[in-house]
Amino acid sequence: MATIYDVAVLVGSLRKASITRKAAHALIAAAPPALRCRIVEIDLPLYNEDHEAAPPEGWVRFRREMAGADAVLFATPEYNRSLPGNLKNAVDVGSRPYGNSIWNGKPGAIVSISPGKIGGMGANMALRQTLVFVNVPVMQQPEAYIGGAAELFGDDGAVKNADTAKFLTAYMAAFAAWVAKLAPGHA
Repeated sequence: MATIYDVAVLVGSLRKASITRKAAHALIAAAPPALRCRIVEIDLPLYNEDHEAAPPEGWVRFRREMAGADAVLFATPEYNRSLPGNLKNAVDVGSRPYGNSIWNGKPGAIVSISPGKIGGMGANMALRQTLVFVNVPVMQQPEAYIGGAAELFGDDGAVKNADTAKFLTAYMAAFAAWVAKLAPGHA
């Protein structure tokens, strides 16, 4: 029987109709059967260590949902040449309390999405730098910087062209291989 991996998909944009959310849904649709992908919402109170004695319910929910995932796929827009604050906050919330990080050893991948030409490269690199510290082994190849994204997805989130659909399918196949190689308890 083939192993099925639970993949948490984190969308760095809070807007329900965002291009990044549309791309995340397209990535989920392109995933091979070995990946059971689900979006984990990251609308969280800001991290503040003072609240660890009685963590906010949002933190508790997020940590519980993420702890059950075998891997994580990050879909991020670029804000001011870096990652959005809510996504960085999610990494921080999941990394605490110290010694109980939900990220440790969980294989990951990053897809940055932008209407601009460079495809959110600044966000992609900033997130990679953060994930090194929390020990998320991020897939190195293929890289995914999706530029001109406003023209690639329809209002319904459907991929508008065959080349983009082919790339997303290949990317998710590579991610499935990465997860199968590194997922804790499955390797």
